[in-house]
Amino acid sequence: MTKGMVIIGAGECGGRAALALRELGFNRPVTLVGDEPHLPYERPPLSKDAMIADAPLIKAIASEAVLAERSIRHVHSVQAVAIDRAGHVVRLSDGSVLTYDKLLLATGSVPRKLAMPGLGGRCVYLRTFNDALAIRAHLSAGNRVAIIGGGFIGLELAAAARRLGAAVTVIEAQPRILMRGVPAEIAEIIHQAHEAEGVKILCGEGIAAIADNGAEVHVVLAGGHDIVADLAVIGIGAVPVTGLAAEAGLTIDNGIAVDAELRTSDRDIFAAGDCCSFPLAIYGGRRVRLEAWRNAQEQGALAARNMLGAGESHAAVPWFWSDQYGLTLQIAGLSDEGRSIARRDLGDGAFILFHLAEDGRLVAASGIGPGNAVARDIRLAEMLIAKQAKPAPEALVSQTVKLKSLLAA
Repeated sequence: MTKGMVIIGAGECGGRAALALRELGFNRPVTLVGDEPHLPYERPPLSKDAMIADAPLIKAIASEAVLAERSIRHVHSVQAVAIDRAGHVVRLSDGSVLTYDKLLLATGSVPRKLAMPGLGGRCVYLRTFNDALAIRAHLSAGNRVAIIGGGFIGLELAAAARRLGAAVTVIEAQPRILMRGVPAEIAEIIHQAHEAEGVKILCGEGIAAIADNGAEVHVVLAGGHDIVADLAVIGIGAVPVTGLAAEAGLTIDNGIAVDAELRTSDRDIFAAGDCCSFPLAIYGGRRVRLEAWRNAQEQGALAARNMLGAGESHAAVPWFWSDQYGLTLQIAGLSDEGRSIARRDLGDGAFILFHLAEDGRLVAASGIGPGNAVARDIRLAEMLIAKQAKPAPEALVSQTVKLKSLLAA
């Protein structure tokens, strides 16, 4: 190799991939391209710590000194605008070009836009650290915040806003919050926790109109109710950033389509993290796209290994988590598969739902409880899922049977 590795996207996934290349002994050029002015940083704190801290700070993946020490070139505040696949060249928005032997697209995802007239400067989205700072400025006692969307981002923001004394209304068009990927029983507990903290949650409510007059926002619901807020945060999901890949002629399928080794339809271009869809062998090759911190970490490292020729298939079990009001939700696997059975009475209201396929395989585990009450058992369940184990249902629900013993069996 003479040109080295180029990584487009300087977030969690891209940053981890760059570091991994060096840890694996790759000694040719590594260039990391990002459109933000910041160092590569973690995004989960944006809806949590960055909201409630007195002086929010970026949680950087690596310092300037570490990047320099490892000879990782960080090109920031620019966008990749074109890929010349035949010439192995990436063109940047500042007019410069980068040549590559292997290219990694870690372009992530962006908030889904609300296609509605009337949105102004008080109608905002959360993706970047700068977005978080702008939102944080409105989260104080006496301020009114309308959150459009009852997913993880919206609910975590609601919890932070209430902690800071703001009045919060969450508007969700679906029949309940957390419709995607969270069992109804667990979603109801989170719903109750928010209401106990003073959050008003309106489910099954469509939006008829939004009017942002610069001083306040009026969100008019389909039923006629008018929600007045000082700030409206829109969190209605995310869409993968695929424009660069699509223009280069790469296959797109709910994201940049990659194989089990994270290789795109071009053998010299890989994609990883939120921007790509990939097959999961433990779910029969079901193609999924995951918007999760740990997936970004794992796929960044896997992409680095495969860019160097490891030929290793993705085998990690999906894992998600969220913290709200002292409750921690953890999910291993894809909880929309299989039927569920419950292991209850784990202390302080904690419990786990195990999801079993028709053939008896454990395919997911969803748990909730205070602090780390379910963390150990979810980790053990994750290992059982990876082994495609078929534990007896009565053993899963029994308080006297340790999950570790099922793993050993």
